[in-house]
Amino acid sequence: MKVQLYNIKNEIIGEVDIADKIFNLPWNSDLIHQVITIIDSNSRQNLAHTKGRGEVRGGGKKPWRQKHTGRARHGSIRSPIWKGGGVTFGPTNERNFSKKINKKMVRLALYISLSRKLKDGDLKIIDNLDINQPKTRELKWVPSSSLLIPSLDNKNIYRASSNLPKVKSTRPDSLSVKDIIKYKNIFLDKKAIESIR
Repeated sequence: MKVQLYNIKNEIIGEVDIADKIFNLPWNSDLIHQVITIIDSNSRQNLAHTKGRGEVRGGGKKPWRQKHTGRARHGSIRSPIWKGGGVTFGPTNERNFSKKINKKMVRLALYISLSRKLKDGDLKIIDNLDINQPKTRELKWVPSSSLLIPSLDNKNIYRASSNLPKVKSTRPDSLSVKDIIKYKNIFLDKKAIESIR
């Protein structure tokens, strides 16, 4: 399929031929939701942790003898029923939130999200995203909430965009479905299309 080709000044300078298998797919909200949910789960950090009776300090000695004291029997002062003892059924950092998904499903979700952005008019293919210097002023034309996808040999744009709070630059071979859905505007370098996978 053919789409319009833009320059950095947002002017139409011609047309470019792009692959239907990437940019002309029907929307599938179920697949997109599944992939984004799994991305969030796999990036989740397990921070909450309480110590059990085997992890808290102390309690190596039996508090008092088993019989003939008139008190209840106890084996450790670090039992969960004691003050300062371990926690019963508390959160532990051994919990695993990661989920698995087929690579083909992730790739298909990526292509579907790119197709949707193109149909909505939020994705523009730029003739050349290269900038001469890694300076933020070189990207003054970029609107808020934008994702820049330069070619693989373009290094300056990553440093130039790092100072812009609502602009992100990412490599075409490491695109994320979440980033494509998150950002309103997507600017894709013409040379980067062949690296999308």
